[in-house]
Amino acid sequence: MADMTITEVSQKYQISADTLRYYERIGLLPPIPRRKNGNRYFSEGMQHFLEMVICLRHSGVSVESLVEYVALIQAGDTTLEARQALLEEQLELLQKKQHDLQRSINRLEHKISLYKSGEIKEDKSYFTDYKIIEDK
Repeated sequence: MADMTITEVSQKYQISADTLRYYERIGLLPPIPRRKNGNRYFSEGMQHFLEMVICLRHSGVSVESLVEYVALIQAGDTTLEARQALLEEQLELLQKKQHDLQRSINRLEHKISLYKSGEIKEDKSYFTDYKIIEDK
């Protein structure tokens, strides 16, 4: 993995250059080194770090939590327990989302199967099935 420009990193990770600059400005990324001409370049190490940030963002970790996590990393090994706790908290949130999503998927699959089997007829609706309103 060679050094990459912000444009190359943007394309590789499908994240806008503006977002990368924003991440650097708020401290989510350490200061990005610059070449003599002022252009940012992302070393192999920085690319790996960015991959971690993007992965956590895609997992639903908030920017605020990530900024806190990065600050803890920069503070050194005295923050190992705090970092672990933060990640465990995020994992718990993701597992709850996963559970809720699976419940929704199961409900949709069941409803689709009712349509495919013909069990749902034109004269039925959620309102009558669940007795929200009475048939007239």
